[in-house]
Amino acid sequence: MSFIFLAGIAAALVFFWGIRIVRPTQRALIERLGKYLRFAEPGFHWIIPVIERLILVNTTEQMVDAEPQEIITNDNLNARVDAQVYFKVKSDETSVKSSQYNVNNYQWQIVNLARTTLRNIIGTLTLKSANSERGKINTELHNTLRSETGGWGIEIVRTELKEIDPPKDVQETMNKVVKAENEKIAAVDFATARETVADGEKRAKIKEAEGTRQARILQAQGEAEAIKLVNEAAEKYFVGNAQLLRKLEAMESALEENTKIIVPSNADLVNVVGDLAGVLPVRKKSADSSHENASGH
Repeated sequence: MSFIFLAGIAAALVFFWGIRIVRPTQRALIERLGKYLRFAEPGFHWIIPVIERLILVNTTEQMVDAEPQEIITNDNLNARVDAQVYFKVKSDETSVKSSQYNVNNYQWQIVNLARTTLRNIIGTLTLKSANSERGKINTELHNTLRSETGGWGIEIVRTELKEIDPPKDVQETMNKVVKAENEKIAAVDFATARETVADGEKRAKIKEAEGTRQARILQAQGEAEAIKLVNEAAEKYFVGNAQLLRKLEAMESALEENTKIIVPSNADLVNVVGDLAGVLPVRKKSADSSHENASGH
């Protein structure tokens, strides 16, 4: 009984020892005595301890840093360049096998391949063009890595240039140039704004002058119209009556000082005033009429 019990315990230990769990973000390769046996999907798996081996492979997106390096540009300047590479192992059986059997330590290989590719690309560019063509460098680096790692079962998702830094003295010179350009642009913008304001003020003054001119023209036209009406009145009432006009002006001057003037009813001046005012003068009764009335009584 004791032998059976010990055998049972040993079997249980071997069983638990051989249990393997593959997570959803992983795929696995099972080898037996150094030979590939089968592909393991996510879930529960059991292997024979010591005889079989399970190799887990991460299939999620990963990132490796190409690490900063000094690269001599085409204009003989030392640029400090760094980049990042995003990749993942494809989840099918062939790709997972290729990532383990076709390349030794694919992460380390990707880093070295990225560094070499960056030296080849940036070495043909000037520092200025390298900074202005980051998108082109990213595209070339991505295409090169994708073609070189095609047999590794790896997908290069994207590449990103972290920095392309020139030497310190060159950077200071470039900063001064950029500052000068910005100041130049600001000065041009300020001059343009001042010119716009000056044009606006000029147009406002022109409009103001035109308004004043138009007002004076209208005023002159009004005065001319008034003079015309006066002339028409003068021609109507005083043509050939210059003497009467002088009398009327003398009477107007006198009336301004509240002077009382008695004018005979049959005077020409009364007739003129009456015509102008629209009234008739009051006539005195004759002496004969008065006598008749008296005799009647």
